[in-house]
Amino acid sequence: MAFASVKLAGPALAAPPPLRLSGAWRQGGFAFGHTVPRADVWLDDEAVGRAGPTGLFVVGFDRDAAATATLRVASAGGSVSHVFDLVPGDFDIQRISGLPEDQVSPSDPALLARLKQQNELKLAALASRIDTEDFRHGFAMPLPARSWRQSARFGGQRILNGEPKRPHYGADLAAPTGTAILAPAGGIVSMASTGMHFEGGLTMIDHGQGLVSIYLHQSKILVTAGQRVERGTKIGEVGMTGRATGPHLCWRMTWRGRHLDPTLLVGQTAPV
Repeated sequence: MAFASVKLAGPALAAPPPLRLSGAWRQGGFAFGHTVPRADVWLDDEAVGRAGPTGLFVVGFDRDAAATATLRVASAGGSVSHVFDLVPGDFDIQRISGLPEDQVSPSDPALLARLKQQNELKLAALASRIDTEDFRHGFAMPLPARSWRQSARFGGQRILNGEPKRPHYGADLAAPTGTAILAPAGGIVSMASTGMHFEGGLTMIDHGQGLVSIYLHQSKILVTAGQRVERGTKIGEVGMTGRATGPHLCWRMTWRGRHLDPTLLVGQTAPV
């Protein structure tokens, strides 16, 4: 975990806000921050929300983020900035063959219409922005210890049936069908749907400020949209629904449209 404490002197009557940071500063990584409550937060000149009621906030660095990212935090007293030097990601090439063609390059008009509807549901769930700090204590793994093995890392370039596709934005955790999936942190369920074409049983949880964790290929979903969950709540069971060649959980994380490696958040905590 990286740590930083930034202090800047301001004019006599205007002190910039304090800023303490922790996290994984790399492509697919993140930073937790602590400043004054409700301070405004920018990342690379984009307004990305406000700190929470105790001054905590989170920002994420996309899988394809540039080499540096600039954070700025502002309150009534002034502003403070920090430049992150991001470590490049180490991404695999993942080749998967023998998939049905409609799971690689669908062309049937009825299926394309269905995919459009499902994409709209996913985009609405990913746009969730609840005003909480549920990320403050970090994340646990979503599967019980010793029940899984990692079968694919985050960020690998996918080649499906010989056709290059977009990177794989999840960490694949192979486990027997029926293995309990546990909420890795508290939050509000923003989506819980079965029968998704690519994802199968799909659940999303907003952990605050747009940090959304995602669970694919479930055989059973045990939560509903709008439900509050706490760390350790059983939210579903491992399966191989959707585009899957064996039972596993594809665990993903996004923050305001940026794809993060969820495993980097395990065991991390926000600064105090």
